[in-house]
Amino acid sequence: MAEHEIRDTSDLIPLQPDRNIALELVRATEAAAIRSVPFIGRGQKELADGAAVDAMRAFLATVEFDGRVVIGEGEKDRAPMLFNGESVGTGRGRAYDIAVDPIDGTSLTAAGRNNALSVIAMAPRGAMLDASSVFYMDKIVTGPAGHGVVDIRKPIGENIRALAAALGKPVEEMVVSVLDRPRHEQLIADIRETGAGTRLMSDGDVAGGINAARHDARTDMCVGIGGSPEGIVTACAIKALGGFIQGRLAPLDDDERQRAIDAGLDVDAVLSADELVTSDDTIFVATGVTDGALVEGVHRRGGYLFTESVVLRGHSGTLRRISSEHLESKWL
Repeated sequence: MAEHEIRDTSDLIPLQPDRNIALELVRATEAAAIRSVPFIGRGQKELADGAAVDAMRAFLATVEFDGRVVIGEGEKDRAPMLFNGESVGTGRGRAYDIAVDPIDGTSLTAAGRNNALSVIAMAPRGAMLDASSVFYMDKIVTGPAGHGVVDIRKPIGENIRALAAALGKPVEEMVVSVLDRPRHEQLIADIRETGAGTRLMSDGDVAGGINAARHDARTDMCVGIGGSPEGIVTACAIKALGGFIQGRLAPLDDDERQRAIDAGLDVDAVLSADELVTSDDTIFVATGVTDGALVEGVHRRGGYLFTESVVLRGHSGTLRRISSEHLESKWL
């Protein structure tokens, strides 16, 4: 490059706001996680969720963007929520759709168990599938090796054996995460019938999917029916991890199926990551509420609150960890 030649960096400018917004979103998930602390292990999941929602909403209001909640959490159990269609942010700057889960794992928080997270996912306006008319989604998530290998339409045993071959490991060493629900009794039995092991999750659908997609994961696959909001959120994270996800809407009854059809959704379609979120310009942030495999939970020590968060950006394919110290007197 000549001494006085000026490099054209205009193509880099659009990326800068994403980085700034990602850090701002961390402040919102940190706030939600910290506000949940007084309710950890107290058996009051709705109070924990309400505190997290209020904190997340307050911090999102300060972020310089035009945000719209495409899919939120709360309707299915009448819990507090950031409602679908709610506007967040200052209203200035780029327009984004967001999916929020102030606490992914309210039952885990109430019981004081591991793997509760505060989560936000974001993509450009119109990129996220609006699946708000259907509360649940059947999902399969793996790491990069699952591409072209597994398919949600195939029997679980066939998928486990195919993925094991792709990973070069015995089926007996495979570990599959599944939500521990009565609806999954046969699925769990079928997994164990192959010789693979299960990791049963009492809650925490998002963490289960992300942990299965990571390159250093202790689980190889996450399957089963969980929340549709969690499916959208997980897809945003998968974009950064290079992992594999498929989803299929799971209406509870004929009325919900009809509502989905009326909303223009194909309830029988198998949805890829690119159909769940049509852009690679995704941001996923999560802060630990309780300790887990993905991040540590909030810890109180010596007048400080310690938080750990992750930021995943689909555009750059990066995962960053952020450890923060907060003066306890400012929060609790």
